[in-house]
Amino acid sequence: MSKDDQQPLSALREQIDALDTQLVELLAKRALVTTQVGLIKSQTGMPTYVPEREAQLIASRRATALAQGVPPDLVEDLLRRIMRESYLTQNTQYRCTTSSGTKVAVIGGKGALGKLIVSLFERSHYDVIVIDRAEWDQAEQLLSDVKLCIVAVPIKQTISIISTLSYLPDDCILADITSVKHAPLNAMLNVHKGPVIGLHPMFGPDAPGMVKQVVIICHGRQADAYEWFLQQMITWGAQLQVSDAQVHDNDMAYIQVMRHFTSFVYGAHLHAEDPDLSSLIAHSSPIYRLELAMVGRLFAQDPNLYADIIFDNSKNLALLKRFRDRFDDAIALFEANDKAQFIEQFSLISQWFGDYAKTCLVDSKQLLLKADDDRMLRK
Repeated sequence: MSKDDQQPLSALREQIDALDTQLVELLAKRALVTTQVGLIKSQTGMPTYVPEREAQLIASRRATALAQGVPPDLVEDLLRRIMRESYLTQNTQYRCTTSSGTKVAVIGGKGALGKLIVSLFERSHYDVIVIDRAEWDQAEQLLSDVKLCIVAVPIKQTISIISTLSYLPDDCILADITSVKHAPLNAMLNVHKGPVIGLHPMFGPDAPGMVKQVVIICHGRQADAYEWFLQQMITWGAQLQVSDAQVHDNDMAYIQVMRHFTSFVYGAHLHAEDPDLSSLIAHSSPIYRLELAMVGRLFAQDPNLYADIIFDNSKNLALLKRFRDRFDDAIALFEANDKAQFIEQFSLISQWFGDYAKTCLVDSKQLLLKADDDRMLRK
C-alpha cells in the first residue's frame, strides 16, 4: 500500500482512537456513578442485583440501538459486560439485614469457599468468628453466643462435625453449605433443637461474591427465625432456589456427579492417549475449545472435593453404570454401522429436550463468540 493510500486510512484510525478514548472516559464516569449506587444500596439494604431493573435497562438500550442503526445484540453484549463490572464495584459493603454486630460462626471458614462466606458477612458488618482445626478445642466456648453457625467443611467431615454441635444455643441458626443435602439436613435436625436450614451455593470459591449466583435452599425448621439470613443473601445478589433435600440430591447426581465423572474419564483418556494438547487446541473450533476448557478446568482444582462429590453417595455408582451401558449401546450402533438407528435415537432425544435445545443453541452462540474473541487475543 502506497503512502497516498495510507493517509486516508491513518486519518480514520485516528478518529477511531479518539472515539475509543471517549468510550474509556465514559466507562470511568459510569463506574463512579455505579459506585455511588452501590453505596446507597449498602445503606438501604437494597439487593445488589435486581433482575427487573437489568431487563428494563437492556430492553431500553436495545430499542435505542435499533433507532440509531446499531446492532441491538452488540449493545446488549457490551452492556452485560459493563454491568458485570459494575456489580463488582458494588461488592464492597452491604447492609446488615438484622442487628449489626450479630455474631456469626463459620466452621471451616479458612477453606476456599468458607473464606468467601466469611468475607461477605464481614462486609455486612457482622461479628464473624472462624473455627478451624486450631480453634476446634475451644469450639463450645466460642459458639456459646452465636446467632448463626455455618458448617463449611469438606463433605466427608460434614456429618461428624454436625453431630458434635448439640451445645449450640436454642436460638442459633444451624446451616451447612455442603453439595449434598438430605443426610446433612437430617443430621442437623437431629442434633439441634433450634432453627435449621440446608444450603448449597451453586458456585465455586473463585466467584467474587453472590451476585447472580444460585443458592439452593432446603428448609429445615423454624423458617421465620432465619428469614433475615435469606434476606441477607438476597441483598448480596443471590438467586435463591427452594428445593426438597432428596430432590436436590437426585438432581445433583445428574448435574454434578455425572458431569464431573465423565470429565474425569475424558481427561484420563486424553492422558493415556497422550495427544499433543497444543495441537488439539489449535485445531479446535470455539465450541470444542469450550468443551476442552471445561474438562481442563476440573483438573485445575482440588481433587479431594470432586472425589467427595462422586464417592459420597453409593447410588451414584448405579447411575454411572447405566451411563456406561448406554455408552456401550452407542458403540454397538457404530460397530454395526447402523446410521438409521443412530438418527432415530437422535430424533427421540431431541424431542425429549424440546424447545430447550433451541434455547441452548441461541444461548451458546454468545459463549462461542467470546471463545473466538479470546482465541484471537491469545495467538
